[in-house]
Amino acid sequence: MKTRPPWFYKQSGVIPYRKAGTEFEILLVTSKRKGSWIIPKGIIDPGATAPESACKEAYEEAGVEGHVDQPMIGRYRYDKWGGTCVVQVFGMEVNKVLESWPESDVRQRKWMSKDKAIQAIEEPALKKLIRNFSA
Repeated sequence: MKTRPPWFYKQSGVIPYRKAGTEFEILLVTSKRKGSWIIPKGIIDPGATAPESACKEAYEEAGVEGHVDQPMIGRYRYDKWGGTCVVQVFGMEVNKVLESWPESDVRQRKWMSKDKAIQAIEEPALKKLIRNFSA
């Protein structure tokens, strides 16, 4: 197994959302390997802040741009590369949805109600973050 530098395990992501009447919708993307529904997330690049990196992941993985809310909503952990990744999660109000984006050929995206997003996500800690999220 290939070893990864410690900073690979420090990640950030966003819960992209948009207003839908009096409610809001959440945008989920599929993971590359299993095709399960997740939020856009990834490694915090050296020299970047967690919100900057999260914004970059939203563009690359979901094809959306917007404002990253501060402060962080919370964190969750998942196992990958023989270690545990810790993901700092932020809200992001989407103001632009792109027709094509860098990972459009390997990921699907879908707007869902909060309840549908909770049902679609398999990761228990991420479900909890979304359950407690309000736009």
